[in-house]
Amino acid sequence: MTPMRIAIAADPYIPVPPRLYGGIERIVDLIVRGMVARGHHVTLIAHPDSTSPAVSLRPYGVPPHMTPPARIRELWQMGSALVGLSGSVDIVHSFGRLASLLPILPLRRLPKVQSYQRMIVAWGGVRRAARIGGRSIAFTACSTSVYGPARDAGLAGGDWHTIFNAVNTARFTPQYAVPADAPVMFLGRVERQKGPHHAIAIARAAGRRLVIAGNVEPSDEAFFHAEVRPAIDGDRVTYLGPIDDVRKNELLGRAAALLMPIECQEAFGIVMAEAMACGTPVIGFPEGSVPEVIHDGVTGFVARGIEAASAAVQRLPCLDRAAVRRECEERFEETSIVSQYEDLYRVMIDRVRQAA
Repeated sequence: MTPMRIAIAADPYIPVPPRLYGGIERIVDLIVRGMVARGHHVTLIAHPDSTSPAVSLRPYGVPPHMTPPARIRELWQMGSALVGLSGSVDIVHSFGRLASLLPILPLRRLPKVQSYQRMIVAWGGVRRAARIGGRSIAFTACSTSVYGPARDAGLAGGDWHTIFNAVNTARFTPQYAVPADAPVMFLGRVERQKGPHHAIAIARAAGRRLVIAGNVEPSDEAFFHAEVRPAIDGDRVTYLGPIDDVRKNELLGRAAALLMPIECQEAFGIVMAEAMACGTPVIGFPEGSVPEVIHDGVTGFVARGIEAASAAVQRLPCLDRAAVRRECEERFEETSIVSQYEDLYRVMIDRVRQAA
């Protein structure tokens, strides 16, 4: 197929790829690397220290970023870069602020994709962008939970597509059998909305050991000391603190299941895909993306409450851990996600050409 000329834009706060934290920047880097590997020409508009292998980097940003003058200047910088590229690229894909697309929204011969990786969406802005851009703009989200409720209420506007986030399954070693008394695991930030206190209750009700790993931010210390620390005994409940990728692979592979008893509307919990890459099922509450990511009865169980989740722990032996890994490869592998974006780009380019 003919190589595409793609402009990919990100907010300028963190380099692409990120040096430490930066989930969205990791996804941008994944897409850039994937498109370059497939022979496409990519221009990346991002933080000046970005090192992702794009054909060219258009750096921008006004630290410390959060002041009104800085934000206005950054919108101007991004908009100017996109206007300058509008005659030399086939498509623009933005992971940054929707407002930065404003200068090119009226250019209906230029396909545009705006992606959302969080639950916060300014629906009024989306509807206005859809009216201005017409069929030249499409929107993506990392789960249908991001836009589904607004769409069902008639508030979303525009053409929406779900493209999940990805995991490099080659970095995880699947474990297709674990001991009957293998522990369950909680992995993530130790805060109330992530549900570590629910994980403790689930493990206790199921008669299983629990391993907790993740960071405790200063704002969450009161919760940790009140509702998590009292249960930590080094035997039935163990807390390891933050862990690196090597340790994560090891611990997830040894776990009977990952517990995801969240209280929040999380757009996409990448730890679920990481667990599945290890062949480890996931048991989660039906919030946010959990019902979309877990294939109930195949890669884990969606459970409403502690009692249902503890009963699901007893049903883990009926799951095939090899099937869990296979489904992760099919649904969340990097190459699959890059292919979905590549297909969307071509659809948008063809759509605009047909409308011209």
